[in-house]
Amino acid sequence: MDSNTLARFFIIFTLLPLITHSIPFVVFHGVADSCTKKGVTHFTDLLSEWSNTQGYCIEIGNGVWDSWFMPFEDQVVKSMSELSQGYNIVGLSQGNLVGRGVLEFCDGAPPVKNFISVAGPHAGEASIPFCGTGLMCVLVDSLIKLAIYSDALQAHLAPANYIKIPTDLDGYREGCKFLPKLNNEFEKNATYKERFSSLQNLVLIMFDKESVLVPKETSWFGYFPDGAWDPVLPAQETRLYIEDWIGLRTLDETGRVKFVNVTGGHLDMADDDMKEYIVPYLIDENTLENRVLTKSTHQQPSSSSSDAAGFIRKLGGQQDLQLNFIHRS
Repeated sequence: MDSNTLARFFIIFTLLPLITHSIPFVVFHGVADSCTKKGVTHFTDLLSEWSNTQGYCIEIGNGVWDSWFMPFEDQVVKSMSELSQGYNIVGLSQGNLVGRGVLEFCDGAPPVKNFISVAGPHAGEASIPFCGTGLMCVLVDSLIKLAIYSDALQAHLAPANYIKIPTDLDGYREGCKFLPKLNNEFEKNATYKERFSSLQNLVLIMFDKESVLVPKETSWFGYFPDGAWDPVLPAQETRLYIEDWIGLRTLDETGRVKFVNVTGGHLDMADDDMKEYIVPYLIDENTLENRVLTKSTHQQPSSSSSDAAGFIRKLGGQQDLQLNFIHRS
């Protein structure tokens, strides 16, 4: 780690022997989910089967509880000695930010080759995920009523770490503890940019019927303009891209970013789309020839995303997430 603050970004875990010569992959799940839940375990197992590579779902502590209440400074993987030859990351929703923290912040960590992001809130989230009437949800709802950028919420409500209210950027700059650092917004760190731009491929998957991420274009690093709630800017018109804060523009201009739009709600993904847009980046790089997407996928739905695309799989857990908007004057 490169500071005392980031020194807590670690998990020590043991991996099983690799089943092939291909590099393994790790899955980071989203909020209100767990590596033990059927949706995540089946997703990981299917990707392992289809790619013939070893996959692991990684989390710290109690997956569901900690995905809500553990700040991101405590959720990122550090020691992965079994992955010394490199590995791939598959992020689901909030798990993408954990994965990016691994990639950008961890000194001496094994190299990440391909990063496959499924519905990741990369540019921020303009609302708080809420999950219903259970005890945890009641507690979260109570916390939401407090100031989102207060020290208390930043320390005890994980989604608060990436909430970006476009009309309260002063509060965001002063109070948000994770996303500004991750996106290299205010205090630039060349190492973070170097690590992110070292990826062989960055696959950004957005769902056309997205109902959890606001705006849905945050999956592609698109977001609201500073100080306003409209229009939604495509990634290429944001300062993050234009000024190349983390190397997204560098990756894109060298053909290493795949902007993929698929049919479905949040984490509702057809098997055919999983096979087309995730699996090729998990197998040996020599097999990727003529199978990667091109930049023509900008703004285009996937060819296999019709009603007949195949079985639609819910990649997350059983809870349905709803949203409470937080608009500040």
